[in-house]
Amino acid sequence: MPRVVKHPISGKIKSHDYKVTVSQFTQQILPEGFPETTVWGYGGKVRIPETDEIIPDFKSTPSPTFEAKRHIPINVQWINNLTEPHPLAVDPTLHWANPNKMEMPMPPFPPFPPGFPLAQSPVPMVPHLHGGETEPSSDGFPEAWFTAGEAITGPTFVKSRYHYANEQEPTTLWYHDHSIGMTRLNVMMGLAGFYLLRDPQNHLDEKHSVLPQGKYEIPMVIQDRSFFDDGSLAYPSNGLVPNVHPYWIPGFLGNTIMVNGKVWPNLDVEPRQYRFRILNGSNDRFYNMAFSNQMPFVQIGTDGGYLPKPVQLDALLIAPSERVDILIDFSQLTPGTKLIMTNTANAPFPNGNPPDPQTTGQIMQFTVLNKPAVVPPPLPKILNILYPLKRDRKKRTLTLNLVLGPTGPLEFLLDGQKWHMPTSELPLVGSTEDWQIVNLTGGAHPIHIHLIQFRLISRQGFLVNKYRSDWLALNGEPPFEHLTKVLPVEPYLLDGPINPPAHEDGWKDTIQAYPGQVTTIRIRFAPQAEVVSIPGLNQFPFNPAAEPGYVWHCHILDHEDNDMMRPYKVRNPLEDC
Repeated sequence: MPRVVKHPISGKIKSHDYKVTVSQFTQQILPEGFPETTVWGYGGKVRIPETDEIIPDFKSTPSPTFEAKRHIPINVQWINNLTEPHPLAVDPTLHWANPNKMEMPMPPFPPFPPGFPLAQSPVPMVPHLHGGETEPSSDGFPEAWFTAGEAITGPTFVKSRYHYANEQEPTTLWYHDHSIGMTRLNVMMGLAGFYLLRDPQNHLDEKHSVLPQGKYEIPMVIQDRSFFDDGSLAYPSNGLVPNVHPYWIPGFLGNTIMVNGKVWPNLDVEPRQYRFRILNGSNDRFYNMAFSNQMPFVQIGTDGGYLPKPVQLDALLIAPSERVDILIDFSQLTPGTKLIMTNTANAPFPNGNPPDPQTTGQIMQFTVLNKPAVVPPPLPKILNILYPLKRDRKKRTLTLNLVLGPTGPLEFLLDGQKWHMPTSELPLVGSTEDWQIVNLTGGAHPIHIHLIQFRLISRQGFLVNKYRSDWLALNGEPPFEHLTKVLPVEPYLLDGPINPPAHEDGWKDTIQAYPGQVTTIRIRFAPQAEVVSIPGLNQFPFNPAAEPGYVWHCHILDHEDNDMMRPYKVRNPLEDC
């Protein structure tokens, strides 16, 4: 619960202020009868909506949900209370936070446990509001981490009291840890939660909206996990190329599916319509969600807000960190009906193994209660008006790369560059660019860009092998110690571009970039709510050119942690004068 700060004379609400701690505790994640699991979570003073009970020191994973209102900023004092060594294997051969400034170890490497004690403690953390239009110093830059008591801080640390302006469109955001080289481990331990931004002036968010509200609106985070017999999290500690990275693997895939902190839960539902705000919070796993009775559902929103119009679907593919806002109507089902939300996405996606129908092919169960059916009201034909974006700068052509060793992947890169190389993406504030993401790997990557929401323009097949060989001939083998030379992709394109499907034709902050395709997104470096932007004119309520800047990266966390992330800086000439 926030402390409400009001103007002393007008009484107008100035901000909602929170104090949020990060701590270690145990939680019943596996079914009753199994041991509890040691996890991490964000916590503080919360209100339980069903009962209005106030709990002064509540903590959980997934962590408590922020309820934010548009145009009312939020300030959060983040407090790191993690004093025990990290339970999972920190790999110091990656570019990581490294609070003890230990030297890069050389093989032979010790097994974990114990691993490297200087890497296991103290634990750094830095929170990121995923999808938020946030000032640089509050964005959770990966090197702005801090340990317990802020005894040690990262090289770009500015502050731990973050400010969220909440000026963007109402939508489903989420917050999670973003520590460099450790995000996969800290999120695996439980550091993630929802941040719902509402707009009381929006007809879909108002008190008398046609959308389900209260207990019929349910945020739902889907994550895969594995466990040891004692209930503890089973995360691999044997690297795929152990003589290079002793503990890092290219992608974690758990053997159970966890929803809202419970493995394979059941939800009793009334025979009526529900609204589910779904987040894929997994490290690597994609989900192709459908229902065991082939029942359709309706999508109304994406990462950055409401779609232009409702879209009826039979199945929906969601990548790590994407959010979808869907309506499910149970009113036509017979009481007692048990319905499974299924998953048919290969793992890794798209060319990995199909899920086991008895385990990872099942997400959760719904059981319809014996109550009077309530037929949902009709939805408006228009949910949102999205004005077209017009590109006013040259296209950027950026590649996704895999660096292979003799026995497996060594790292993943963006445009052949490692994290520490000079910043190469320097967009002008107010400008609108097209980024052509050329996937030269064999897998799909969810590409996330901080600060802004963007629009998908097209996907198009291309001559992968020909382009790759010509790109390597031009640049050499990555990683590079030089700026990447651009190879235009147009001569290599196949067929015609594929326009965005209706369910992706909205504001996005994460996009699925498929192998064998060029994914083109249009990015405007201006507030989402602005209809018109002018290159060189800053319309954000903060200076986006301030330090430490922003990042873009693959949101497969195991890729992000091993250099598939790059800094970018917004140029703001008026502020730089």
